[in-house]
Amino acid sequence: MSAPACTIAMVGLGVMGGSLARNLARSGQRVALFDRDPAAAARLAARHPEARFVACDSAASLVASLARPRAIVLLVPAGAPVDDALAALAPRLVAGDVVVDAGNSFFRDTDRRAEAARSAPWHFVGMGVSGGSEGALLGPALMPGGDPAAWARLRPVLESIAAVSASGPCVTDCGRGSAGHFVKMVHNGIEYGDMQLIAETASLLRDGLGLSPARCAETFAAWNAAELESYLVEITATIFRTADPEIPGALLLDAILDRAEQKGTGRWTINAALELGVPIPTITAAVDARLLSAARERRLEASALFPRADAPARLGSADLGVDDLRAALYAAKIASYSQGFDLLARASAAYDYGTNLAEIARIWTAGCIIRAGLLGRVRGAFSEPASTSASGAASGSGSGSEGRSGGPPGSAAPPPLLVLAPAFAAEIRERLPGWRRTVAAATHAGIAVPGLSASLAWFDALITARGSASLIQAQRDYFGHHGYERVDAPGRAVHTDWPSARRLGDPDAGA
Repeated sequence: MSAPACTIAMVGLGVMGGSLARNLARSGQRVALFDRDPAAAARLAARHPEARFVACDSAASLVASLARPRAIVLLVPAGAPVDDALAALAPRLVAGDVVVDAGNSFFRDTDRRAEAARSAPWHFVGMGVSGGSEGALLGPALMPGGDPAAWARLRPVLESIAAVSASGPCVTDCGRGSAGHFVKMVHNGIEYGDMQLIAETASLLRDGLGLSPARCAETFAAWNAAELESYLVEITATIFRTADPEIPGALLLDAILDRAEQKGTGRWTINAALELGVPIPTITAAVDARLLSAARERRLEASALFPRADAPARLGSADLGVDDLRAALYAAKIASYSQGFDLLARASAAYDYGTNLAEIARIWTAGCIIRAGLLGRVRGAFSEPASTSASGAASGSGSGSEGRSGGPPGSAAPPPLLVLAPAFAAEIRERLPGWRRTVAAATHAGIAVPGLSASLAWFDALITARGSASLIQAQRDYFGHHGYERVDAPGRAVHTDWPSARRLGDPDAGA
């Protein structure tokens, strides 16, 4: 007797793919496996007999093992491997089949693949997955986007394997086209910012205030029990308690080379923000900091050329305390989330995604790397009437197509910038003095805090009613005849012949 037909397939059996396949099997799916390494499927099936996996040695046997309509999940490296997998599968797919690219694909590639699949009988979905290998196994945050019909088909399966928070399964329809991968890209950009802000704060605690690793661990643990509660703060406390297995009595963190790596999603986020004209200086500073960290030999040479006193407690004379650092970290974190959600809103409008920001905040409350206590309040800020669509989709009620805007493009009023929402604005006002003291003291002491300072500079520029751009416009008009607008006549282009213009103090320049 032939084996029962499989209900879903997993293509790509690396750490993430293998973990997600086990999650699917545990949720009741019969999972077919395939990998470019022919032996990988058999190995995974042998290691986990309880999963009742069906190992396949070719794309043809994989497709043949599936009940129709078929569901196939790709978790292969971004780029050419995704195209190769689609090329192998496409000729064998029929009406109603769904292929999900669950890797970290660039959203423009997802647009291209979705367009190519538009004339095919099967559906293509780009889906972000966050939570690492542990999340993939126990419950990740899932960010699918694309065809609404495909979402309706996939929804029961995805909800069964996603992380669950107090507001429900951490999966939603992120919107049309490449919305799923765009949302995941911005998630990763915010993650870059979060990690940089926490790392800078840790340096200030230890190198600036002279706290021991044990005290740093206690501090982060205490913060994690309050408004800074998050996965990244939680694991930071654990990192500061972890002993070096090679050197008795030493901290493992001190043995790690200070050269941070990256996979490119941060740079993608910056490029997308530049295309859309959205300032995201916190994320940009985080990416720049990683790039500078990679230039370790250059940093060593520079530190020898510009030596400085390296005594502990360099911030003690600045009257800076732990509470100031906590205020700075929290305020900068709100600034970072504000920038990220602003980018999501602008992309949704520009690319007709129909992304519901309240739902995005909701699905990030569990499972993903940036899960944090404040995300419930972020969801609330974007669920207020001004950001609710005509159909009420922003309520995130867990029914229907809550990931969409709920109406035609433009039917929902844009949500406010998160930092301007009343509750968050009040918190920023309370923490602003500590934020300023922290950045000023760090700068005076020569401790680099690019994320904290970029966030504060963004905030200060935001709250400046009249800034310095008028001089920039005058300069542009002077050398390039680009024109400018007058305060008393906005909307009308004006050009001045600057070399010939009257000068203040000239007899005919008026009083």
